[in-house]
Amino acid sequence: MPAVDVEAIAAYTNNPPCGAMRGFGANQAHFAIEGCLDLLARKAGSTLGDPLEKRARGRRHVHHGPGAREVGGAQQTLLAVRPDYDRARAEGRAVGIACGVKNSGIGNGVAEWGKARLVVEADGTISLYNGYTEMGQGLLTVLVQFAVEVTGLPARVFRPRVDSTFALGCGQTTGSRATLFGGKAVVSAARKLRADLDQGQGLPDLAGRVYAADEVIDDTTPLGADVTKIKTHTAFGFATQVCVLDAQGRVAQVIAAHDVGRVVNPALCEGQIEGSIHMGLGYALTEELPCDDGMPTTFKLRDLGVLRARDMPEIKVILVEEPEPEGPLAPRASAKSVSCPRLRPWPAPSRPTTACGATGCP
Repeated sequence: MPAVDVEAIAAYTNNPPCGAMRGFGANQAHFAIEGCLDLLARKAGSTLGDPLEKRARGRRHVHHGPGAREVGGAQQTLLAVRPDYDRARAEGRAVGIACGVKNSGIGNGVAEWGKARLVVEADGTISLYNGYTEMGQGLLTVLVQFAVEVTGLPARVFRPRVDSTFALGCGQTTGSRATLFGGKAVVSAARKLRADLDQGQGLPDLAGRVYAADEVIDDTTPLGADVTKIKTHTAFGFATQVCVLDAQGRVAQVIAAHDVGRVVNPALCEGQIEGSIHMGLGYALTEELPCDDGMPTTFKLRDLGVLRARDMPEIKVILVEEPEPEGPLAPRASAKSVSCPRLRPWPAPSRPTTACGATGCP
């Protein structure tokens, strides 16, 4: 676009606040862009006439910009849905496809932190403190898994705690920051503990010892910086989702392939993806917030059109594990939102040998 004219009005109001929810307000633009890609696919004809192939070709030719080094993950999500996509089209079903990308961290030159403390208690347990908020996304479980993997101690030893006594503030728990940065801090602290354990000291010998970590992540490019290579965020996650309609035009199945890297906790990850599909379907098809002069006219959840369990289609989640070198043991994104933690492939055997017993951990 050679020129853009934008006018905006900012106003104080007593109406409900608006903020980052369901795609940070970008979903409408994404819908339009994906529609344009389908139109381009139709115009291209031949092999590019297939909407999936059009997207795959486009991603194969990305060599610069945010997440270029990880674009292989986007390709893998497209390949993962292809069998289901081709099968549905061969059956004559109406099929929709779209791709997504999600950053991890605030980025854009902002310095970020991961802070953690492991405190060995007199009763042989280890208190695990971190600076991020557990709001039901499973963060504390994942942090315990990191500690278990590094120290070799069983999960029952670790007791995640929240205590404002310690200055562990890391900022907001958004943008998949908690697992990525909080996990780096827990891994760093756990390595210090492991070093003492490797010297032959047991937990009774270490009672009262504090293992702290303050990890600074400052590797992204500030806005307006005059550099040849831009890195907007520490890491990115990718996804491809396919919707298959039935003969009545209702959504019968959703296939969701997400490039999540090495999965730290499969149950948490799949649950978050299923939840995001529920939110997306409701947002697109059934939900509405009726207002009168800008004020809501109902405060009952059931009146807002949120899909009930019986209204949900079949969901098939495919977890694509492309390694991410930036994270603690290489996680890319959190168990929250539409993405989840990344890990490098484990040393042989391919899964951790420690039977940590954490919820959802295989």
